[in-house]
Amino acid sequence: MEKRAERLNSLLVQLFNDILHIEEKVLKSSEIKDLSITEIHTIDAIGTQGNRTMGEIAHDLRITVGTLTSAINRLIKKGYAERSRTEEDRRVVLVSLTEKGKHAYKIHADFHKEMVQATLNSYNDEEQEVLCDVIEKINIFFEDKYEGLQ
Repeated sequence: MEKRAERLNSLLVQLFNDILHIEEKVLKSSEIKDLSITEIHTIDAIGTQGNRTMGEIAHDLRITVGTLTSAINRLIKKGYAERSRTEEDRRVVLVSLTEKGKHAYKIHADFHKEMVQATLNSYNDEEQEVLCDVIEKINIFFEDKYEGLQ
């Protein structure tokens, strides 16, 4: 059993690192090469639906609002995001993507779509279902186990 745990740990670490490495390489070879991985993931969390509060975005990224503020400031400076305030409560800060930000979002979403499709193409329907079920169970486990961490 110990050997299996070591193998799983090794596979999870390698998979996580490989995906980040591939994502960085693709990012640096694309037209959005001025963005870091952290910045593109922040763009993902803002999304294209419109205004989101800093609290909502920070929650999705599992970071503090203070940490998010630094990332948002960089994205605004680069022209990918913009801040606004609601008329109802001027204390509430909303963040949305600019057209440039929406374009970056699409490039990154297309990359993920292509990566997932290429992965699925390696398996038959039954294997795809098993793969999705196992990854879903792993995801639920980590969400439940480490829910309180930020």
